[in-house]
Amino acid sequence: MTRVPRPPPLNIFFSFLFIVAVEFSCANSQQFLTSERSTLLSLKQQWGNPPSLNTWNATSSPCNWPGVLCNSNSSVIILVLQSKGLIGRIPPFICDHLRNLENLDLTNNFLTGEFPRVLYNCSKLVEIDIAYNGFVGRLPDDIDRLSSRLKTIDIGGNNFTGDIPPAIGNLSALISLYIFTAAEIPSEFGKLSNLTYLLMHQSNLIGKIPESLANLSSLECLDFSSNSLEDEIPSGLFLLKNLRILFLYFNALSGKIPAMIESLNLTEIDLSENKLNGSIPDDFGKLQQLEVLSLFLNQLSGNIPAGISQIPTLRIFKVFSNNLNGELPSEIGLHSKLEAFDVAGNKLTGKLPENLCGGGTLFTMVAFANNLTGEIPNSLQSCEKLRSVQLYNNSFTGELPPGIWTLSNLSSLRLTGNFLSGELPITVPWNLSRLEISDNKFSGQIPEGISSWTKLNVFKASNNMFTGEIPATFTHLSQLSVLQLDGNSLSGQLPSEIKSWNSLTTLHLARNKLSGPIPPAISYLKRLLDLDLSENQLSGKIPPQLSRLRLNTLNLSSNKLTGRIPFTFDNLAFQNSFLNNPNLCASSQILNLHKCYTKSSSRPSKIIVLSAFIILVTILCTLFVVLFRRHLKHKHIHDLTIWNLTSFHILDFTESNILSSLTENNLIGSGGSGKVYQIEIGRRRGEYVAAKMIWNPKKLDDTLEKEFLSEIHILGSIRHSNIIKLLCCISSEDSKILVYEYMENRSLDKWLHGKKRKSQGGLVHPTILDWPRRLQIAIGAAQGLCYMHHHCSPAIIHRDIKSSNILLDSDFKAKIADFGLAKILTSQTNTMSAIAGSFGYIPPEYAYSSKVNERVDVYSFGVVLLELVTGKEAHEGDEDMNLAEWACRNYSEGKYVVEALDPEIKQDDSYMEEIRIVFKLGLICTNTLPSSRPQMKEVLGILLKLNLISRNKVLKEGTDIFDDKSVKGC
Repeated sequence: MTRVPRPPPLNIFFSFLFIVAVEFSCANSQQFLTSERSTLLSLKQQWGNPPSLNTWNATSSPCNWPGVLCNSNSSVIILVLQSKGLIGRIPPFICDHLRNLENLDLTNNFLTGEFPRVLYNCSKLVEIDIAYNGFVGRLPDDIDRLSSRLKTIDIGGNNFTGDIPPAIGNLSALISLYIFTAAEIPSEFGKLSNLTYLLMHQSNLIGKIPESLANLSSLECLDFSSNSLEDEIPSGLFLLKNLRILFLYFNALSGKIPAMIESLNLTEIDLSENKLNGSIPDDFGKLQQLEVLSLFLNQLSGNIPAGISQIPTLRIFKVFSNNLNGELPSEIGLHSKLEAFDVAGNKLTGKLPENLCGGGTLFTMVAFANNLTGEIPNSLQSCEKLRSVQLYNNSFTGELPPGIWTLSNLSSLRLTGNFLSGELPITVPWNLSRLEISDNKFSGQIPEGISSWTKLNVFKASNNMFTGEIPATFTHLSQLSVLQLDGNSLSGQLPSEIKSWNSLTTLHLARNKLSGPIPPAISYLKRLLDLDLSENQLSGKIPPQLSRLRLNTLNLSSNKLTGRIPFTFDNLAFQNSFLNNPNLCASSQILNLHKCYTKSSSRPSKIIVLSAFIILVTILCTLFVVLFRRHLKHKHIHDLTIWNLTSFHILDFTESNILSSLTENNLIGSGGSGKVYQIEIGRRRGEYVAAKMIWNPKKLDDTLEKEFLSEIHILGSIRHSNIIKLLCCISSEDSKILVYEYMENRSLDKWLHGKKRKSQGGLVHPTILDWPRRLQIAIGAAQGLCYMHHHCSPAIIHRDIKSSNILLDSDFKAKIADFGLAKILTSQTNTMSAIAGSFGYIPPEYAYSSKVNERVDVYSFGVVLLELVTGKEAHEGDEDMNLAEWACRNYSEGKYVVEALDPEIKQDDSYMEEIRIVFKLGLICTNTLPSSRPQMKEVLGILLKLNLISRNKVLKEGTDIFDDKSVKGC
């Protein structure tokens, strides 16, 4: 009998189906793997094969590559390539095989072209982030062809122009939107009912804020800061129930702040730097989650509502530079952990609230230039986190609570222009760098223990009632740069040994009772620019050594000085420097002093002959020693057996070429770390290198030697067109020779300041450094620093950026040089054992912190920007200020930039707006608070954007292309 086959058991059937499905899935995954890998490798090649993508290869799975994330089917869904050095365009094939791509993040690269319409084909995109690249042109009118699933668009920090297309309002799934383009805000934004984040700061927005934004019921964060928006704030913004953050600062908004506020979830409100008037709404007191309230630099009037003091979450309260009056709310600080309190520049009266530091978290208290009275609250004595107290120009009375003098974190105490009394303490906080108590009633003697105030940089105590002598220990303060004790009753002689005051730029001791001679040791104060010893009882001759100083101002009037004034001062520049000293005389009568009587003699006196003989012998001995040392050094240099060459590039010279050319004829410069020689190399004439010889007679220990070699290997590995190329290092036991590419136009410092130093032998160029060239130099230097900070791993911090360390080639291309102070940053910030840098470029945090990061370079670069605009040197300012402080004061006082311009660029009005923007960028970079300074990639983006806008001839007066909120921190 024929047997009928039976069907397979059910479980075997399903097993078969499962195997088929798995095989199909594996085949499908393999297909994804192959095609998507091929696409990604094509993208890598299209974007310049950046080193950051070296691990992308043809043998491994893309799902294991950095920046790539796959789904369970091994298909790419996320591509995150931030700051990878990508160059070129987004190619059309990106969506051909990456069909499941949901998230594309290409932030902070060097991609160019118009808005990438090719992304229309990525139908599953949820997030597009192409911010901080070089995209240009108009945003397409059909931008709503992007994926209907799109939730995030971030295209800020590019160079888009033209109107914002209303079609964006059709992307109904949008949750986050950030656009940068000079235009009006389209009312169609009001259709984006799911929008949670609307970020358009520093976008050159113009016109009004549309009323339709009041329809954005899901909105949590609105940032329209640093634009050119005008008219009133729509009342509907303060009715949005979910709104947490509202940033409208630095615009031209006017009118009153809406009185009705129902956005009770608000945590941060910043309406500063506008033209708002009227009063602060009482409804602000209902915002029980508010942490930050910034209303400064407006035209607000009336009282500060008492309800604000009841907000339990308030941390930051800044209303300075308005027309507010009345008394401060008595309970402010009592119910919250207040951190920053700034009400300066108003018309406030009454006392400071007793509980300002009730939460124990206050770190800055600023209330200067008001009409405040009474005593300074005793409660501040327990405010251990307090760093800065600025109460000057009020009417405070009584003694300063003694505990304030010893607050452990206090770095700045400014009390000038009050009626305060008391004596100076023996000890102050370890990092107190600024003490200003002029125009008060402080009395007593300057304590001997003042030598322990080691961080003190500025001490202003003019017009008080101090008595006694100036203690010798006072001169031990090596970081002191400004000392003003004029208008007191100090007596006795000036300290004779003052060499430790090697940072002093200003010394005012006028209107005291000082006697005795002027110490010749003052001539050792090489940085001294301003010396005022007038209206004392000083006697004797004026030390001729004072002629060594480069004084801007000198006042020795109304003393009892005698004899001849030094020849250097016998000119009209010092015509008011020696008044009311009847026994002084001068060689000429330019200064209206007695003409000095010269005794004639037919034969030189024995003293003159003896002096001449001693001088001659001294010269001969010195010449012998110099020649002998030069002979030993020359012999040492030419002994090739003791030299070792380490190369970082292919060289067409040998160490003998370099060593044989280290002669005085080839010397082109010298500094604190060595001499620099211009050496001709190569087969063709006119090819040069620069050799910097660092001579150290002491043998380096193994640790320093290894550190030095490690550093030059790192610097030798750097490849960037805006960083000086280190070709090789030639070393011996007691010297090192660093050989660099030669820069024909030397340093930026010589071009900016050479004419001023002509009398000191500086290099003077007949060519004018015009503004377009200055802007290109700024961009080049910024590109070099940006590479060091953001594209080197680990990052490199220079620590000595200055105009003399920015070198220029034959085409004026800028390159960063002199890495003698460079340190390689690890994942944590470096701790310095000593302050590094140059006077005028050193950021203020060096006064209170031993830790630094890349922001120290940003500060120094900001000073360079101010040099490019003003032509001033880094240490130049009015009174006791350096360039950064002087520029900040000019800005805060509303002085127009043109008054400060370098005459060489003042001639051409067509660049005024560019110059204004770079001036403000310099102020932002030199913000006193490191965290408020931008990163170098942001600084570079601003300069590139400015350059592009300028070339396209669309820059107009009032244009602001960056967030300069930080200017207010200068």
